[in-house]
Amino acid sequence: VPTPGLSYGLLPRPCRALVLLNPLSGPGLALKDFQALVQPMLAEADVASTLFVTERAQHAHEKVRDEDLSQWDTLVVMSGDGLLHEVVNGLMERRDWEAALEKPLCILPGGSGNALAASINHYAGNDHAAKQELLTNCAFILCKGLHTQMDLVSLSTASGKRLFSFLSFGWGFISDVDIASEKYRKLGNARFTTEAPGARAEGALPEDSLLVPLHRPVPAHWTVVPEEEFVFVYAIYQSHLASDLLMAPAARLHDGRIHLFFLKAGVSRLMLLKLFLAMEKGTHLDLRCPHLRYVPVRAFRLEPRASAGIMTVDGEALACEPVQG
Repeated sequence: VPTPGLSYGLLPRPCRALVLLNPLSGPGLALKDFQALVQPMLAEADVASTLFVTERAQHAHEKVRDEDLSQWDTLVVMSGDGLLHEVVNGLMERRDWEAALEKPLCILPGGSGNALAASINHYAGNDHAAKQELLTNCAFILCKGLHTQMDLVSLSTASGKRLFSFLSFGWGFISDVDIASEKYRKLGNARFTTEAPGARAEGALPEDSLLVPLHRPVPAHWTVVPEEEFVFVYAIYQSHLASDLLMAPAARLHDGRIHLFFLKAGVSRLMLLKLFLAMEKGTHLDLRCPHLRYVPVRAFRLEPRASAGIMTVDGEALACEPVQG
């Protein structure tokens, strides 16, 4: 169902697709699944695919940074979310990044973390799907060729890293610990600040017009959450954090919002378990847990007091340090 406020484009027929595929992602079946499931569908839909199989980390990043993209109508990533993170950041390093970002991107789930594919499947009105069913649904969306805009978030860290993220930034329990394990521990103190909806970014990307440098205090109109212990802080921009975690049911592909969730220390293990079980269906906010807060924002800053804990961006690990987006 087309969403109001979005403009849609259609891929040309015949269509030329560059498929970037990580043969080691997830269970290592991406190449086999592409050849058996996806390629016949694409051939039927008049999509000519050129396969680029990555051989090492950052291989796809370099390919899309340096490649003449005019020969492709769409870039298709068949992997987990990590390879798309590489591709997005490779495109952002190009001199012609603005034009390069107009190139339609397609995600085909081939990894262990397929959150964006699950989000797009959800927005398309499909029932929850996983594994080959999710892959078939996403391949079908590519065959139909309808595309639209997606939000990107610009992140900067205290050590001077600049990253572009399409899915999530996370700190704490979910990033740090396998949920099923017993290693749950308090993660030290942090405070973070958020800008409420309302202000609109001006000026062309990649200027971070909503942010001041990390060494300066945040502007007076920002909301500051005082220093305390948090179990996790998650900023997510799409509906799903994993194919079976519908964390931000209100999120849309292009809503200009960062959906910020934070869980304060003191929550019981039983409530934690209930929250994660409810997250599979997206009903965790209905539990009205006093420790869990949800705020839609346009910008945020997180200042961890210690460098304990793992931060992730789009599921990839980051050093733990102050960060804003």
